[in-house]
Amino acid sequence: MTTVQDIYELSPMQQGMLFHTLYAPESGVYFEQRHCLLEGNLDVAAFKQAWQTVVERHPVLRTAFYWEAADKPLQVVYASAELPWVEADWQTLSEPEQVGKLAAFLQGDRAPGFRLDQAPLMRCALFQIGPKQHRFVWSHHHLLMDGWCNAVLIKEVLAFYTAQRQGQSLRLTPPLPYRDYIVWLQQQDQQAAQAYWQRTLAGFTAPTSLGIDRIRPEAAIAAKHGDQWLTLSQSTTADLNAFAQRHHLTLNTLIQGAWAVLLSRYGDTADVVFGATVSGRPPTLPGADAIIGLFINTVPVRVTLPPDVSVLPWLQQIQAAQRDREAYAYSPLTDIQAWSAVPRGVALFESLLVFENYPMSLDAALSDSSSGLVIRDGQGVEQTNYPLALVVIPGDTLAFRANYNPSRISAPAIQRLLSHLEVLLQGLITNSEQPLSALPLMTRAEQQQFTTWNQTGQPLPDQCVHELIAAQAQATPEVTAVAFAETTLTYRDLDRRAHQLAQQLQALGV
Repeated sequence: MTTVQDIYELSPMQQGMLFHTLYAPESGVYFEQRHCLLEGNLDVAAFKQAWQTVVERHPVLRTAFYWEAADKPLQVVYASAELPWVEADWQTLSEPEQVGKLAAFLQGDRAPGFRLDQAPLMRCALFQIGPKQHRFVWSHHHLLMDGWCNAVLIKEVLAFYTAQRQGQSLRLTPPLPYRDYIVWLQQQDQQAAQAYWQRTLAGFTAPTSLGIDRIRPEAAIAAKHGDQWLTLSQSTTADLNAFAQRHHLTLNTLIQGAWAVLLSRYGDTADVVFGATVSGRPPTLPGADAIIGLFINTVPVRVTLPPDVSVLPWLQQIQAAQRDREAYAYSPLTDIQAWSAVPRGVALFESLLVFENYPMSLDAALSDSSSGLVIRDGQGVEQTNYPLALVVIPGDTLAFRANYNPSRISAPAIQRLLSHLEVLLQGLITNSEQPLSALPLMTRAEQQQFTTWNQTGQPLPDQCVHELIAAQAQATPEVTAVAFAETTLTYRDLDRRAHQLAQQLQALGV
């Protein structure tokens, strides 16, 4: 039996993920899978060893989770754990065959998930598709780490790989263990956190309606989530950044403001709540930004939208509330839910906003040329259990990825939503002195369509209404003329009933 090195409790976020993994495994919510193309003279043995070295370096990558024979779920760190590794040579296959093989492998790799009591909860696969080309697949359970860690981990792997190829021994600063974060969590004031969240959510009793959410019974509830993208132009992105800097706001504040307005308009309410992910890495914990582990948390964001308040002071209020919220962002969402007035079993929110503001982007880590490898065509599979999640990716061109459940929201509705979000973002910076009610929502195309639809002027005919209906009954007798509740009348029916009514009125002397 492998030697146990350490045992400690789970973080609140890990406890929530463990619960959903055990009792809703079909959702696949916490399985992360990434794959990319490696180009160059890859030293396979050195590459494999670099990954194994990283596993040995970080305790959290050698952990398993136990819950059945313990009072509380526990995280067990083993002294060693061999990283599962698959290799295959696909060079004799045609390109379409390689694509098919990869798709089948990715699906098959996701299907079994992970045995949570067997470390490590991570595995890799390497497929050679050309003399200097390999497809690399990296899968892991979200219980181990969050997106913040991806770039840190990849950078270390490439550094160890480069050192091995050059016959050198690389010594990095020993990492702080994830246990330090668990200890920090246990030192926090839970009563103060409860008081804050109860005060913040006072009077809120039901999740904010998405407005475009339509549950269709005929659609599979576990349907694969869809993705749609919106990428702003460089000029629009620059304008947003300049506005934020000029008024001492963050880009995240602008996006939260636009998202709040959109939910308010869609749901016809001036009080909205949506979820937001937070890094969860406390500035009071030294070295937290370099620890490999799961820190990320999801917390509710409540925004009120008085129609007469000006945009700029309203955005400043959102940012001030965000600063206050950070002090209690470690609170488990399950606890926050229990502290609210939203009924048990009903979600606090239906949409999630994810702002990927990492200290080092994954693209930056992959662009390191010192390894002699060119890494490109990176792709990943992630999804949440919310009907709608908006992932924000900052850069020279601000990008948005809307991840949605197609059994609840249609693709055209998501496309319109992203268009409206772009209009609102531009409206925030061009109408900052105007009241919230003045912010535009419709795109130019929708405004033109609205104008066209309202061009309904027609010359008045020289006939009475009953004569027009009689003429229509002659021309299209079977076409529906009137519909109310479960009753429909064709033009023939309507004309006949009109004659019957006329006869009754005449019999009464009218």
